[in-house]
Amino acid sequence: MLDLFPTSAEVRDGELAIGGVRASALADEHGTPLVVYCERTLREQARAYRAAAPDAFVCYGSKAFPNLALLRLFAEEGLGADVSTLGELELALRAGVPPERLVLHGNNKSDEELRRAAEAGVGLTVLDALDEIERAAAAGIRRALVRVTSGIEADTHEAIRTGHHGSKFGLPPEDAVDALRRARTAGLDAAGLHVHIGSQLLDTNAARMTVEWLAAFAAACRAELAGWTPEVVDLGGGLGVRHVEDEEAPPVGDFVAELRTRLERAWKLHALPLPRLVLEPGRSLVGRAGVTLYRVGVVKRASESTTYVAVDGGMSDNPRPQLYGARYTALVANRADEPAAQPFAVTGKHCEEEVVIRRVLLAPPRRGDVLAVPATGAYTLSMGSNYNLVPRPAAILVGDGRARVIRRRETIEEVLARESA
Repeated sequence: MLDLFPTSAEVRDGELAIGGVRASALADEHGTPLVVYCERTLREQARAYRAAAPDAFVCYGSKAFPNLALLRLFAEEGLGADVSTLGELELALRAGVPPERLVLHGNNKSDEELRRAAEAGVGLTVLDALDEIERAAAAGIRRALVRVTSGIEADTHEAIRTGHHGSKFGLPPEDAVDALRRARTAGLDAAGLHVHIGSQLLDTNAARMTVEWLAAFAAACRAELAGWTPEVVDLGGGLGVRHVEDEEAPPVGDFVAELRTRLERAWKLHALPLPRLVLEPGRSLVGRAGVTLYRVGVVKRASESTTYVAVDGGMSDNPRPQLYGARYTALVANRADEPAAQPFAVTGKHCEEEVVIRRVLLAPPRRGDVLAVPATGAYTLSMGSNYNLVPRPAAILVGDGRARVIRRRETIEEVLARESA
């Protein structure tokens, strides 16, 4: 199971340790729930992308976990950031990400977001609607990509598919051609095309098909637009991570190499000049790097087949099982060397029949144990809530035996501060 945890994870004296620090010590010092990020894993994933595509522009899909410390870390590794709201844009700027390394997204950008992006000097703005073109030009945006919908359905949960016909993201091909024409007329530098088919991709099939489709579309644009060809092609992100042992996901190097090979072949087939590649990984940078630590509370038999282990968090810090049916596994971190004896269902403390993990083999949990859930670094805290007025948990970064808080725990006072009678 340790191969689902960060690369620094080990069992030391019978306990799980991450980044050289025992999970139980982290839970005692910082409280639970607690999301622990491994610095080594974060840097390794960033470097894997840079090594696999040294000439590409790689930007972190910050919605996976928008965090000042992580943005700074990735900027140190030469990455930019993909931002889709004013909040994400301001966070990236405060983190010191060079504005030319930012890509602005969003299916419903406000005039304020466009103006702030232009003022900051954001490198690329992705046009997502026809009515956005003139507004972007008026706001001062100069360099843009047009997002086109390929119609290819990725093999992932329907809520995180984004390239299918009828998606709210991007433009159908005929409208995308019109958008390119109008963008050039409006004085924008229509630098290229953007496509993204979805998230948590566990193979390369849909991505390969998308690259080949995009090459044919670029050739059609050349014919329609008096020789225009894309200088930039942004293939988005989407590479998945393993959450449970029976899942498989391609390594970053293999996934990116397949995309680059397909791109080069498809562009050559259509006699197109090779564009600069942009990649926007999110989950594959931070997913495996994060582990959520919970404190075990009630353990009770609910039926002949189900014994619940209740933890002190749940859907307020990780709504993915409720939203997407996401699967996870777990380990009793303070007794990590004990054999998993029987199946349990892990649930949270909220007023729902919430499932954190439907079935997992564990050493018999006891009140006060620390339960570690791996591969929770992406789309957990960023999608969290104050359901039942539960404060949001802290996040820490660990490495070389040291831990530092990168997002402090919310307090009850802060949760209630916005109330007025």
